[in-house]
Amino acid sequence: MKTADFDFELPKNLIAQKPIKPRENCRLMILNRQTGKISEDYFYNLPLFLKKGDVLVFNDSKVIPARLIGKRVQTGGKIEILLLRDCGKAGWEALISGHRRRVGQKIEFSKGLVGEIVKPEKEGKWQILFNLGGKKFQEILFKIGKTPTPPYIKKMTPLPDYQTVYAKNLGSVAAPTAGFHFSKKLINKLKKQKIDFEFVTLHIGLGTFAPIRKKNIKNHYLHSEWANLSKEVARRLNKAKKNGQRIIVVGTTTARVLETAANQKNQLLPYSGQTQLFIFPCYKFKFIDSLITNFHLPKSSLLLLVSAFAGQELIKKTYQLAIKKKYRFYSFGDAMFII
Repeated sequence: MKTADFDFELPKNLIAQKPIKPRENCRLMILNRQTGKISEDYFYNLPLFLKKGDVLVFNDSKVIPARLIGKRVQTGGKIEILLLRDCGKAGWEALISGHRRRVGQKIEFSKGLVGEIVKPEKEGKWQILFNLGGKKFQEILFKIGKTPTPPYIKKMTPLPDYQTVYAKNLGSVAAPTAGFHFSKKLINKLKKQKIDFEFVTLHIGLGTFAPIRKKNIKNHYLHSEWANLSKEVARRLNKAKKNGQRIIVVGTTTARVLETAANQKNQLLPYSGQTQLFIFPCYKFKFIDSLITNFHLPKSSLLLLVSAFAGQELIKKTYQLAIKKKYRFYSFGDAMFII
């Protein structure tokens, strides 16, 4: 299977640079996998496409202000780092800007925070040990850190705009963007409609959004990310599935959590740990029934996942229509509901 088959040209003016306000005012494209029909609406009308007993499953991971600006202790030169993963005991895996980087180098940040490079580069990533950890580190991080928006968003975004309204568990360096479209107002409306809500966690790293560089998709390596599905949520979702309720996942990361946790009998088991599940066409889904997602980057694992779920030809047709009708793409873009 060729990566080139999942490439497409997108006019730069269709890359959304800021979120729509109110959040639910974005456009919505509805895809029917059985009939191939494509229809259009607005996200605030999502309740029209849901029924009592439907289960919406969200990723409640919360984005950290992972971008830090500091200076080299020895030279005073500016340096920027992007935190990727908490390694525990005040250690973090990170990307570091510039070329003069080496083990033993110390970086000074404001508010008394100091980091030291303790492990050499591996696959572009370094390990930094900070002088503070735990809650003290977190407090300073939220004072001096900046929003880790993707490079295609040119203007710095306030962290609340790059966060879902239900975000709870800190750990992501990129947002679960399909959830951006849910405002508190819309959530309350759906609850009154007797829609069930469940939450899982997957802390998103940069690997999720990285383009696939291998010519053959099967040779792509997807970086691991920490995921959690509690015993109680697994039990309730299994019961809902058994009762014939529709399981609607909000976002590709949520889909990966449930599919990681599903066994060969199509039942969920509690799960807590790393996942490297790479879903591409020919994958047989075990648990999810419908998917709410955004319009994704070309040659990305996210595009492959939605192509696996809806069918490659239907997704290609949908993206062509979205470009023609000037839908907004990527993190702050419009939404798609695949039923």
